[in-house]
Parts: sequence; structure tokens; C-alpha cells
Amino acid sequence: MAEGTSIYIGTGGGKPQALELKRANRHGLIAGATGTGKTVTVQGIIEGFSAVGVPCFVADVKGDLAGLAMAGSPTTKMHEIFATRAKEIGYDSWAYADTPVQFWDLFGEQGHPIRTTISEMGPLLLARLMDLNEVQEGVLTIAFTVADKEGLLLLDLDDLQAMLAHCATRADELTTTYGNMSKASIGTIQRSLLQLRSQGGENFFGEPALAMADFIACDDKGRGVVNVLAASKLMQSPKLYSTFLLWLLSELFEHLPEIGDPDKPVLCFFFDEAHLLFNDAPKALLEKIEQVVRLIRSKGVGVYFITQNPIDIPDTVAGQLGNRVQHALRAFTPRDQAAVKSAATTFRANPGVDVETVITELKVGEALVSLLQPDGAPSPVERTLIKPPSSRVGPLDPKERGVMIATDAIGEKYDTRIDADSAEELLAIKAAEASAAAAEAKAASEAEKAAAAQAKVDARAAKEAERARIAAEKEAARKEREAAKAAANSPWNKIATSATRTATTTITRTVANEVAKQVFGTGSKRGSSSGGLIGGIVRGVLGGLFKGR
Repeated sequence: MAEGTSIYIGTGGGKPQALELKRANRHGLIAGATGTGKTVTVQGIIEGFSAVGVPCFVADVKGDLAGLAMAGSPTTKMHEIFATRAKEIGYDSWAYADTPVQFWDLFGEQGHPIRTTISEMGPLLLARLMDLNEVQEGVLTIAFTVADKEGLLLLDLDDLQAMLAHCATRADELTTTYGNMSKASIGTIQRSLLQLRSQGGENFFGEPALAMADFIACDDKGRGVVNVLAASKLMQSPKLYSTFLLWLLSELFEHLPEIGDPDKPVLCFFFDEAHLLFNDAPKALLEKIEQVVRLIRSKGVGVYFITQNPIDIPDTVAGQLGNRVQHALRAFTPRDQAAVKSAATTFRANPGVDVETVITELKVGEALVSLLQPDGAPSPVERTLIKPPSSRVGPLDPKERGVMIATDAIGEKYDTRIDADSAEELLAIKAAEASAAAAEAKAASEAEKAAAAQAKVDARAAKEAERARIAAEKEAARKEREAAKAAANSPWNKIATSATRTATTTITRTVANEVAKQVFGTGSKRGSSSGGLIGGIVRGVLGGLFKGR
């Protein structure tokens, strides 16, 4: 075992069992029943990685791994057990020591808040997180596509909720472009969002989002910083827990450059309660997990799955786990017996070890170990005593944890949530503008309607006025005719008319007689004695007047 090129795991078969750093990115499996020593094994491996400058991430489900931050103590009840084991396996350099730790917590209670954005999570992982079916996942994907096309940032759950409501109002339009987008499916997704909020999911989404550089760091002594996620509360929402860890793994895959097989990993990722990742996972998600696990090793990341039963890991993933530490299994049920047989077949055979028998006989702190050798081949399986840890075995008290959080390198960078202008705010502005435009259009339309109505009133009034004028004229004409008729029928008018008619007749006759006398030379005494022509006219007029009376 060359110094600085491997991590000592324990001693088995009379020789050290060591994890080669150059092969540590080929992933691994740490399995075993509850109470068989898995946590101590994980703790010791993480200590080894940190000591050689490899940062780590681990989910602390029970709270025990927080003890990495403090050195172990010779006054604890485990000291004698650990000291005896160190002597038994020849671990002469064993000594208590702490490990540099950064604490994280999705809820911001036992560590720095850790967040991502809705956009970074993506529709596939969100659909799994909200337990959506394929149709609903398709609708969610359309919402993401529209948001991306229209420059709407999806940062938190409020943004996604606003975006879905916006898509619902445009469902008919979007259906013709992207395919069926029913309001019923959108309603189902909205209800799933409410459930996600009730599980504390809204704490996970927002800004500032986690910067991967803060996960991959070393302290001033060159030791790799261990990122411990407080997961005791998070485990109450298993899908949120597993989806978060898968997202984190995917983010590492997306952001880290290709480096092939480095001399030591860039980061080692420990996935506790790994069975939760695969429970009820749809085919598309399983394919994504398989792809990430297969390809992320070329980014220098080693992934170590921790679970009770090795058959919890699908074969397509388990086949990529080259380093294996198997603690005891209990063969009480048919499933347990199947797990024992399955585990026995995954190790490189060793004639001196009957794996199927030994796996049920292992003591606490003992494991079957097979690790990749420098040439890449797995070592024959050996029954191994695991080394004792150097850090505390057990949790920190709240005061100790608080000091660690306050004095680490992250500081207050993530402690204050930022509410940036994103989809919710932009859609609210657009809705306000649309509402104002609609109100303006409505006002203009109402003004036009009022003007049109007034024009009708004015036209009707003008028409009535014209009718009144014509009626007045007709009335005036009628009255004029009646006045004329009345005047014509009055006694004086009749007298004047009769007198005029008589006078006219008399004058005409007299003139005619006088003319005849003059022309023909005829006359009478009556004519001359009456005063001639003029006298005759006067007499005729007066006579007519008195006759008319």
C-alpha cells in the first residue's frame, strides 16, 4: 500500500485492504443490515478521502455523520473497542482527529440553506418529485419550453405556479403549437405543487442557488472539505430527498469538465438510503441515473451508494460499482435469502471465503471487501475488520453545530434568500399591462358607443324638430286658409263682393251703352238727364250697394 495513493479500509486475509485513489472514481457500494457498522465504515472512508485532499458530500440521515467535525475522545465508551481493533489489525498510526466540515440543510435549520432554481431542476426531475404521469410531465415540459422561449425565469415554486396559470389562459393557442395542453392536467400539476409546498419543497427552490465551487474545496491544511447534508427532517419526504441528491449529482455532471481518470477523485459523493432513489422511478429517470453514474466518473467524481440490501440497486447501476464493502445480511425472509445469493455472486471468488455462508456470520465492524486493484481488476473478496474512525462517532450538540456553521468558509453567502424579478413578477406586469390596455380599449369602446348613442339622440331630435317645423308650417298654412275662408264668408265681405260685382256690371253696361251711342248716334232723354256717363256709374254703384242690403 503506497503512501498517498490509496485509502486504508481495514485488514483482511492477513493484509491491508486499501481503496486505490486512481480507481476511486469507479464508484462503490456499501451495504449491510441495520446495526452492522455501515455508518462507521462510511465515516472512515470519508476521513481517508479528506486526509488526501479529496472533498466529499454525504447525506447525514441519522445525524451521526455530523461527528466528522469533531475529534474522537478517549473518554467515550467506544474507545476501548476502537483501540483494541486498531491493535488487532496493526493500525499503528490510528489517532483521534477532526475533519473539516460544512453543514447544509434544505430547511436552513441545521446548516446553510441549499437551493436550486426550478429551471435548473428541469421538468424530468420535477415530474418525479411531484409524482406526475407521462401526460402531466408533457404539459410541464411545454410550460418550461414556453418560459424559455419568452425569457421568463423560473426560479421558485411561485414562478412555476404563475407560469402554469399563464399557460392555462393560453391553452388553446399552445395546444396548436406544442400539442395537447389541457386545463385539467394543469390543475393536477398545481395541486401537486401544493403538496410539494406542504413537504417543505419551497425551501429548496430559489436564490442564491448553490455554486458547485463551494462544494469542491480544501482547507488551509490541504484536507478535503466534507459537505454534510442534514437529512433527518428531509427523510420525512423521501422523494424530495432522493430527487435533491439526484439533482446534485446531475449538476456535478453538467458543470465539471472532462478529465478522464485522475490520480485522485475531484469529489466523492456518498448516497445514503440509496434505495429511495430507485423506488417507483419511471424508465426515463432510471435511464438518466444510469447515464449519470456511467459518465460522471470521467469528470473525476466517485459515487458510493449506501443501502441495507444490495438488490435495492438496479443491475444496470450495480454493474458499474467496482468497489464493494458488504456488511452482514440477515437471511430471515425469502427476499433476504435472495439478497445473500445475489451478493455472493457479485464478488470475485476467493477459494478461502464461502461468501454465501460468511455474509450471514459477519460481526459488527466486519465486512466482505473487494476493491479495484491498480490494474483495474477487482481483488478477491476478503473477510475484513474495518479500521476504527478518528473522528467522533455520534452527533454534535446544537451549540457545537452552531459554532461550526458560523466559522466555516461559506459564511452568510446563502443565509439570506433573494427574491429576484422572475416569471411571477414579469407575468404580473404583463397581466397588469394587458388589463390596462383592455380597460382603455373598453373605455374607448364605451366612449364610441356613447358618441354613437348621442348621435342617434341628436338625429332623432333633429328629425323631431324638422317634423315639428313642417307641422307648424302646415298648421300656419291651414290657419291662413281658414282665416282667408272666414274672411271670405263674413257679411261685409259678401256686401263688398256683391257691390263690386254689381258696380262692375253696371259700369260695364253703361260704358257699353255710351260707346254705342257715340258709335251709332243713338241716345235718350234719360241718358242725358242723368248727368251723362259718370252720373250713370255712380248711380249704378250706389244702387247696387243698397240693393245688396
